[in-house]
Amino acid sequence: MSRLGDLGARLYRGEAGYDFVAKRRLWYGVSILITILAFAGLGIRGLHMGVEFEGGAVFTTEATDVSVERAREVAEEASGSQALVQSLGNDGSLRIQVSGLDTDQSNLVREALADELGIPAQELNAELVGPSWGSQIANKAWQGLAIFMVLVVIYLAIAFEWRMAAAALIALIHDLTITVGVYALVGFEVTPGTVIGLLTILGYSLYDTVVVFDGLKETTKSYPKQTTYTYGELANRSLNGTLVRSINTSVVALLPVAALLFIGGGVLGGGMLNDIALSLFVGLTAGAYSSIIIATPLVADFKMREPAVKAHDKKVLAKRAKREAEEAAGEGADAQDGDDPADAAAGSDDDGTEEAAAAGSVVGPRRQPVSRNRGRNRPSGKRR
Repeated sequence: MSRLGDLGARLYRGEAGYDFVAKRRLWYGVSILITILAFAGLGIRGLHMGVEFEGGAVFTTEATDVSVERAREVAEEASGSQALVQSLGNDGSLRIQVSGLDTDQSNLVREALADELGIPAQELNAELVGPSWGSQIANKAWQGLAIFMVLVVIYLAIAFEWRMAAAALIALIHDLTITVGVYALVGFEVTPGTVIGLLTILGYSLYDTVVVFDGLKETTKSYPKQTTYTYGELANRSLNGTLVRSINTSVVALLPVAALLFIGGGVLGGGMLNDIALSLFVGLTAGAYSSIIIATPLVADFKMREPAVKAHDKKVLAKRAKREAEEAAGEGADAQDGDDPADAAAGSDDDGTEEAAAAGSVVGPRRQPVSRNRGRNRPSGKRR
């Protein structure tokens, strides 16, 4: 068996593990710090919304010798707005995107770019997106996200309990916040592909959380009938039992996404590949993290605040303390008996007697032969 497989078996049996539940406040602090950084990125840099949401124009060129920097300068001078220019592949074709343009402004930018490229304006492909259509797309995206969250809470409350539903909702919001914050810090454009990626990672994060919750439910179903473990200890044991499975699933899911982001986006020219891949990569990582570090410890936190669970945990700890005290008292008595000087002296004086008694008890006493005529056995010689 491999080392990872042996570790997984030991984690499942409870022979090894990390106490996530006992150290949950430490990881809560780490998560809060990451969330603060994400909000700081949103507040400082903000999201760079694509033309699909804000409206504007997208120009696509054929193979050209004009550099990305020069095309950006021409577009920004003609429009007065910030332009996003991407290289499409290795043939030199460009995708130039300028937000917030109306029809007249779009025609001016198109003519300026055509002059720089040395081609007629009619040969430069241009797509104009109105702001009203973009706002409709944004509203639909928010509505879909809200409906998804409500359905998640209802499902988890029915399949498990409201505490697990609340913990899963907090974990999902955590994943969304981190992903959006990374988008703001990196400066990637938010497109419909980004929304698709966000909805995908929410589904994956929910799947991973449900797997962990199912193990927790199975482990704690007989919790009130036993007096060996507290609820937090059982929750931590359940979490460690599914730890290797969660990590393996996340790594397998991240490998193709990483290839899409770093190879597809870097070699093939980015575009929508980057928009989808970045949200998937960050979201899958945050989802695996939140399922382990946030979801189950939060459920344990909620449960351990209940009076019945508090009373049962107190009973378990009292019984454990009593058992440990009895064991310590027994060990102390054994140590005292073995270290008594009188007993040691008596034992050293009676070694031969005890050994003889022990031997006699096994094989019976041995009689020594007695001579009837002791004088005959004396050596001959003259008397002085």
